Order: sequence, then C-alpha cells, then structure tokens
Amino acid sequence: MQVSNSQSTTYNDSVVRQFSIMAAVWGVVGMLVGVIIAAQLVWPELNLGLPWTSFGRLRPLHTNAVIFAFGGCTLFATSYYVVQRTCHTALFLPGLAKFTFWGWQAVIVAAAVTLPLGFTQGKEYAELEWPIDILIALVWVAYAVVFFGTVGTRKVKHIYVANWFFGAFIIAVALLHIVNSAAMPSSFLKSYSAYAGVQDAMVQWWYGHNAVGFFLTAGFLGMMYYFVPKQADRPVYSYSLSIVHFWALIFTYMWAGPHHLHYTALPDWTQSLGMAFSLILLAPSWGGMINGMMTLSGAWHKLRTDPILRFLIVSLSFYGMSTFEGPMMAIKTVNSLSHYTDWTVGHVHSGALGWVGLVSMGSLYYMVPKLFGQKQMHSIKAIELHFWLATVGIVLYIAALWISGVMEGLMWRAINTDGTLTYTFVESVKAKQPYYIIRLLGGLLYLSGMVIMLWNVIKTATSGKPATVSIPPVAAHA
Repeated sequence: MQVSNSQSTTYNDSVVRQFSIMAAVWGVVGMLVGVIIAAQLVWPELNLGLPWTSFGRLRPLHTNAVIFAFGGCTLFATSYYVVQRTCHTALFLPGLAKFTFWGWQAVIVAAAVTLPLGFTQGKEYAELEWPIDILIALVWVAYAVVFFGTVGTRKVKHIYVANWFFGAFIIAVALLHIVNSAAMPSSFLKSYSAYAGVQDAMVQWWYGHNAVGFFLTAGFLGMMYYFVPKQADRPVYSYSLSIVHFWALIFTYMWAGPHHLHYTALPDWTQSLGMAFSLILLAPSWGGMINGMMTLSGAWHKLRTDPILRFLIVSLSFYGMSTFEGPMMAIKTVNSLSHYTDWTVGHVHSGALGWVGLVSMGSLYYMVPKLFGQKQMHSIKAIELHFWLATVGIVLYIAALWISGVMEGLMWRAINTDGTLTYTFVESVKAKQPYYIIRLLGGLLYLSGMVIMLWNVIKTATSGKPATVSIPPVAAHA
C-alpha cells in the first residue's frame, strides 16, 4: 500500500534569491578589479602612486571577490536550491540560513575594506586576518547545520549525488580553513601563523590546492550533476560513474597540494607524492567530465538553440582541459619550465573563467526565472551574447598567457656558451607586454558579459515576483 504525504509545504527560496542576486553583483565587482589589475600590468602608472590601489593590494581583493564573493554566493544559492528539491523538504532552520547570507556578505565587505588597507596574512586565498577568519568559520558551521539538517529531514530515502558533492565541499572547506588559519593574534588586525617555515608552506598549499579541489571543483560539480540533467531534460549518463567519480576525487585531491612546492625546501619525497597523486587525479576528473558530457547523448541538437545548456556543456570542456593541464604541470620536468611563469596564471584562469565561471552562469540562468515566477530570463538574446563574449574572452585570455608563460620560462633558462644568462629578468618582463594587452582584452570581454548578465538578472527579478513553489507529495511504502 502507498500512503501519500499530503502536507502542503513550500520551499524556502528567499535566501536562494538573495544569494543569486548578490552572485551577479559580486561577479561584476570582482571581475572589474581583475580588469583593473590586468591593465596595471600593462601600464603600471595606473597604480596612481597610492598604496591602496597598488597591484599588491588589489590582486588579493580580486581573487577573494571572484572566488568567495561570486563563487561563494553561487555555491550557497545552488546548494540551498538543489538540496530542497532533491530531498523534497524545505530548508532546515531558515533563520540560520538567513544568518549565512548576511554573515557571508559581512565577510565580503570586511575583505573589501581590509585588503586595500594592507591588512593581510600573506597566504594565497587565505589573506584575511583572524577576526574575519572567525566569522567565516561561524558562517560555515551555520551553513553545514542548514545543509545537513535539510538532508537529515529529507522526505525521500535516496540522497542524490549532487548533495554528496555539496556535502563534501562543505566539510572539507571547514577543515581546510580552520587548520590553515590557525594563528596567534598580536593585535586586532595582525596575527602570526601557528606554523613556521616549510611546515607553513606545506599547510598553506594543502589548503591552497584543496580550495581549488573542494571550493572550486567539488561544489561546482554538485551544480553540474543537477543542472546539466535538468536543462538537458535527460537523466545523468551513468549514476554508477558519478559515485565512482565522487569517491575517487574526494580521496585523491587531498594529496595533490605539494605540486605547488616543486624545487623548494619541501622534502623531495613529499614533492614526488604530490606529483603522483596529481597524475592519478586525471582519471576521476575526466570521469566526471565524460559523465556530464554524455548526459547529452541523443540531445546534442539542443546546443544549437539553448544558450544556457551551452554554458553548462562548454564549462565541462574547460573542466576537462584544465584537469588535464594541471596534472601535466605537476610533472617535475614540466614544472621546471612552467613554475612562477604566466603559464600557471593561464592554467588557473582556464579553470576559473572556463569551468567555474561558465557553470555558475548557466546554473544562475536556470534558477533565476524559476525563483521569480518567470518562464525564462528577460532576454534570451542577451544570454547568447554573454556566452560568446565570455567564450572569446576566455580563449584570448588563456592563449595569451600560455604563450607568454612558455616564452618566459624559456627566456629564464636560456644561457650563452660561457654559461651566463642570455636574457635579463627585465627583458623577459618587457617581452610579455603584447600578451598582457591581449589578456586585458580577454578580461574586458569577459567582464562585459558579466555586466550583461547582471542587467538580465535584475530585469528578470524586477519584472516578476518571488515564486512560491510547493513541495510535491512523496509516496511512502507502508
């Protein structure tokens, strides 16, 4: 006998709407700062001679804004949206969910104030000082309570794989942030790391690479596993592969951090271990990429007319490309050429702009009209234009830096017959300028697409009204 749960309840989407709007806002802000510092590398006088507008202070503002403000708001929005719909239940403790929104915005504003003022721990992706780190930890614990509380009160037995990825991302980021941010405060906005020397470097890049592995990969794979099948209107290609993908990725990523420290004081065996796990990482990464791509089997024609699906599928192409390039760059002999060059910057941005950016945009374009009671976004042509601006911008950006980086590495290692260096460091910097102009042009195209998206999101939100979506009744076997 089947008993129907007839209780009429609705999803709690108010916090999803707030995070979705702010994701578009912070995307524009973070990418604008990125364009400004890209211009500073071409014309250094744009620093204006002021400490607050110098490259060294604006660069961490850019990375924090695009990763934690734009990417973070998108992750909050999509995870809250997905977990309710896959668990057939409203958000657990909606008041706490509101706290995560306002707390996260407070973190972003605090970063925007302190970083230009020069308050920093000097750690990549972990620059924020200890009071802000404590607020991040509080928000993150609240986030975990809301997310796992929702999963725990689900009305269906099964936990969909997207929630596995979101859950792993939440747990791992908490662990990474708390361990790496351990510090001794010396004043309200100054602290010293609890670790020293090479141990500090190792802990930092255990954090730094897994910020990529969990914040910028696992969380966004959660989006992919929900929004690609939904937009394609097809089941995920292989559910078994998605489970293998999950466990292989979760286990392997944690060990890859040492590849950031090749040819340093880190013990050689640790460097080699990082390289080995980085190469192994290629398999689960491509397993996920193939699973997403093959979900479109029999529906490839939809790419001709569906720009949202185009965002999602092209993001997977960049995911596959970046997760091939990363393990290759982790090989010591390749790394000896690439390390400290623009090749690394190009690699990071092929993943950030191509994978993280495009899958975020596709997911937001899917959610926003549904959140505001609309059938579709205000302008489909604007989505089309955004897609091409973003794609061309990415290609210009990463191709310029790949060429610049390889050239730079070759210039550094070039020697004359008498053993002296062929080029001075200044000559290698001067040779990169044309490529920096192309990089700036690519960034401008990408930013202009984001501005169009913000306009489209605001028009969609203001022309509709917040939608109330009822939770479907669940049939339970008695």
